[in-house]
Amino acid sequence: MCDVEAQVQPTKTIKENFTINLFLRTIFHVIYFVWFVCVLSWGCMIWFTITDDQLKHPILKDLKILAPFFFTNWNFTFQTVFLGLSLLHDVLEWCDKQKSSLGAKIKYWRDVIFCGMVLPFTLFVTGMFWTVYAIDRELVFPKIYDEVVPWWFNHCVHTNITVVLVVETLLQARRHPTNQRLELILYWIVAFAYAIVYYTIYFVTDRWLYQVFGVMNWWQVCLYQLFIWGISYFFYKMQFPLNRLIHGSDTETDNNEEKHINDVFHDNDRQTDVLNPDENGKVNTDLETNLPEKSWSMKFRNIKNNVENSRL
Repeated sequence: MCDVEAQVQPTKTIKENFTINLFLRTIFHVIYFVWFVCVLSWGCMIWFTITDDQLKHPILKDLKILAPFFFTNWNFTFQTVFLGLSLLHDVLEWCDKQKSSLGAKIKYWRDVIFCGMVLPFTLFVTGMFWTVYAIDRELVFPKIYDEVVPWWFNHCVHTNITVVLVVETLLQARRHPTNQRLELILYWIVAFAYAIVYYTIYFVTDRWLYQVFGVMNWWQVCLYQLFIWGISYFFYKMQFPLNRLIHGSDTETDNNEEKHINDVFHDNDRQTDVLNPDENGKVNTDLETNLPEKSWSMKFRNIKNNVENSRL
């Protein structure tokens, strides 16, 4: 009897901890997703309400024209998409549907986007912006921007985004990459694409998107570009050891979750392999089963043909 009670008590504690963690994650994702949507809407309003008098200033004119190309806005969009996926997965967890096909796919892309895009680029945006801002704000956020951009909006897109990383890392364990190859592909696509964007703007308009590039010569620009890619890649690689330091190394749980997601993603492929015959006319079966290569219906057909062709 004591042994039974000892087994029930840890199970109950684990369930309570899971519910508390899920509750905290849900509250966090609801608040921040709604907040980020409001900030994005406010940013669009700022963009549309810049007056003609303000557009007479060349810096504010560039702000209106080039606003969609600022990496801060790209990164903020990545975070909003991530928060939306996180909130949707939380809802599925409350409904006990997180292990369904839809739940597994949402969790997969949620973690891939966070690890490959949100975390490395958020740390880069926050760290680089405030470092250059402390040296000379005119190089990244000219003082005239204060006429159209509220101070709180600046902190929402450059400071508050790091709070998302801290809270998310504390509440959600991501000890290993979900799909390292895909995460790095997304990372390098964004990194190279954005480099093409601001170099194209320079060669077309003869103006840098960020004035910090304007105080450098070309070899310094090249070194700075390599530094940008290197530091962002470093942030990507360091998130996993840091996460294991916080949540511990639970490789068995991670492997089980990864196996479940892979099973869901490849389930359709396995069914296709079973149902479609190969070039020799044989029906393939799942390697994990002990069924023969030919189905029972084909065997029955062969027996029937032998009986009909036999002489009694």
